[in-house]
Formats: sequence, C-alpha cells, structure tokens
Amino acid sequence: MAATGPPPPLIPSPTPPETASLENPIFARIRIAYPSDAPHLHKLIYQMAAYHRRTHIFSSTESSLTATLSTSQPFQSITVFLLEVSPTPFPDVPVGYEPPITRILNLDLPIVDPESQEFGSGGEAVVVGFVLFYPNYGILLGKAGFHIAGIYVRECYRKKGFGKMLLSAVAAQAVKMGYGQLEWVVFGSNVNAIGFYKKMGAEFHEQTTICRLACDALQACASLS
Repeated sequence: MAATGPPPPLIPSPTPPETASLENPIFARIRIAYPSDAPHLHKLIYQMAAYHRRTHIFSSTESSLTATLSTSQPFQSITVFLLEVSPTPFPDVPVGYEPPITRILNLDLPIVDPESQEFGSGGEAVVVGFVLFYPNYGILLGKAGFHIAGIYVRECYRKKGFGKMLLSAVAAQAVKMGYGQLEWVVFGSNVNAIGFYKKMGAEFHEQTTICRLACDALQACASLS
C-alpha cells in the first residue's frame, strides 16, 4: 500500500459568539482506538507535529498506524485512548475492549469547530484528541508503569478540561493495574504544557537528558554488534 501523504495543516478556530448561553453541556467519551480510527489518528499526529514544528520528520502513515493498532494488545503494548465529544449523549452500549469513560462538561460558550466534518466519527460525535502510551519499567522504583509517547487536543478544544481527562484516564489505568509511575517528555519551550503538568502534580527532572538513536544512527549502532 502506498504511503499516505500528510493531511492538510490545522485550521485556526474562529471566535465563538459572545451572545451564547452561559451553560453549554457537551458530552465527552474516552475509548480505546482501533484500526478503523487510523485516519483520524493520523491527522491528529500530523497536527501535533505541526504544533511542535516537527513536520520535517513526520513519516507516520495511515497504513503504519493501522498495522500498529491491529497487532497491539491494549495495555500490554502500544495503546491509544481517543477522545470524542458530542452535543448529545453517547449510546449506552459497550465499545470494544474496555468500557469507555464518559463525562458531561458545562462550558461557558459553545465550541465552534471548523474541522467537525473532517473529524466526524459517527452521528454528531467528533474526535477531539488522543493519548498514546505503552508499558515501561521504573528500575529504581521496582514497578512497571506507562510511558506517554504523545498527548494532543485540537486547538478549539484546549483549556476546557479535555487534556486533563486524557491524562487522568491513563493514570487511572496505571493505578488499576498496580503500576507505580506515569512519565512523558515535554519540550522546554512548551510553557503552557509545563504549567498544566505541574498543576497535575508532575515532577520535573531538570538534569535528565533524552538520548535517542533513530534512522541511520540506529542502523550504525546495530552494525557494531
């Protein structure tokens, strides 16, 4: 299958009307992503790469994501939580491997989503964001945990509690499985994210440096064995 090209860049969100009602309920659902969600996930990851100015190294494709989601057992390997919202309640029916997490949020103003059709996921529901994570091990702690490889919420849905929902969902799963930690990486220039994570109780290890071997460097290191 030919590689899927990058989706179009994210569209700036228009300003919602100031005359909107003070109470605007929105229904949110977090569920495990499946292979059929690869197109939406691909667009979200591209938007995340654009947000961090990393599109020059973006090489993910819909087909590669489909293959990953098809072969990964939830919570034992790569897992993706997908966040959807709807103006009406979600059906009270099982969705896949685990029961979804549902919430009702009351917003001051309605959300104007310029990409609602592109991210539509059935009925009135739209995909808002995701978090991708996988198991790791805290060698000093002596317990398994989760490493978050990426967490992203689309622009018009930010600062409304959706990022907190995604992070809390992974933390709750870690506690449920008896895991001892949750960790991730944040760019030093992303001051909004740093402030958010500090409010969530995260500790920051300023003296830690990320080391990575990828592409040609990975091949060169492998050849030394």
